[in-house]
Amino acid sequence: MQNVSELVEKIINEESIIYAIFSSLRNKSEKTFNKVTVKKVIIKNEVKHQFEYFYDKKVEHKNLDKDETKAEINKYFQTYFKQALINTVDSDYHILISKKGIAKISKKQASRKPVDTSHNRKKKYILNEGERTPFLIELGIMTEQGKIVNSKYDKFKQINRYLELVSDCIPYLNKDKTIRIIDFGCGKAYLTFALYDYLVLKMGYNVEIVGLDLKENVIKFCSDLAKKLSFDDLRFEQGDIKGFNQFTDVDMVISLHACNTATDDALAKAVSWGAKVILAVPCCQHELLKKIKNDVMIPMMKYGIIKEKLSTLLTDALRANVLEIMDYRTQVLEFIDMEHTPKNVMIRAFLEEPQNIDKLVKQYKEFKNQWQISPYIEEAFGNKLTDKLD
Repeated sequence: MQNVSELVEKIINEESIIYAIFSSLRNKSEKTFNKVTVKKVIIKNEVKHQFEYFYDKKVEHKNLDKDETKAEINKYFQTYFKQALINTVDSDYHILISKKGIAKISKKQASRKPVDTSHNRKKKYILNEGERTPFLIELGIMTEQGKIVNSKYDKFKQINRYLELVSDCIPYLNKDKTIRIIDFGCGKAYLTFALYDYLVLKMGYNVEIVGLDLKENVIKFCSDLAKKLSFDDLRFEQGDIKGFNQFTDVDMVISLHACNTATDDALAKAVSWGAKVILAVPCCQHELLKKIKNDVMIPMMKYGIIKEKLSTLLTDALRANVLEIMDYRTQVLEFIDMEHTPKNVMIRAFLEEPQNIDKLVKQYKEFKNQWQISPYIEEAFGNKLTDKLD
């Protein structure tokens, strides 16, 4: 077995193994695995070998380090198996063990190509670390060298998740004209700048984006940065959602973290414009907290924190249903993982052809009656919704 041990020592030390399979048990009556496969993996930047053990009715896995791998493979040849095929980067080795324990090793040209062995494969983002991105640098998310600042990784992930959700919306936008987008409550505009960068610099579309916020200092900061970046068709204005009346039609409306009923105002404005796409991430849904009543749900609602979460879910469910009644195909999605922010629900809606909404209206009314509520969203939508509900 000396030659086999030397071979095992060599290929494990060189980290050249791609795949191996051990088969043909010496003692078939022994109650153990029938075959074992091995492949190299990288877990947290450390080389491991993943062993897969095949039994009659189950499969088990173990990840072993180099020394453990050598010992395990040598044990197979000494005790369990009569043959093995080991694919490495340089060669294929076919090993046969005779009844007397003598090993015969055949070496052939390599037949397998190396694969990505990482368990923690780096996620492919629309924006990638290492690619110098001016707006990320200006916002303090990326260094001049293209490295993401450690404390900003959550924001980097949020931006990429946002762009993934936006990319699904592109088929609903008319690329043959200037795409008009309004971002209500844009704040420091991380996502607004990301949207412009994606649609204009990466996709090559003609867009006009307006970011709206109540804070004068925020608007000045964003306006100065847009000018510095030469984002010519991105502008920022101070004002609220209700008072913005510059346009009669808009293609996409975005409202991220608009507080309480401001989300309802944004949705109403978007529908009044006939926006093809609506993206809303609600925040601080307090409106229904003191309104909801449901005797059956008292065992839940008597606990303040549960009632608060429940009112949040009810508010967003009502919003999504109202959009469906207004001829939007509506989705409620996870914006980003809860570990990054509790404000992780996005309402995404696409304008579609009018449909028979009798069933939707009936469900909506029954749902309202069950909770004995009259939500603000009906006031925000006014006659457009009232006419549908009557």
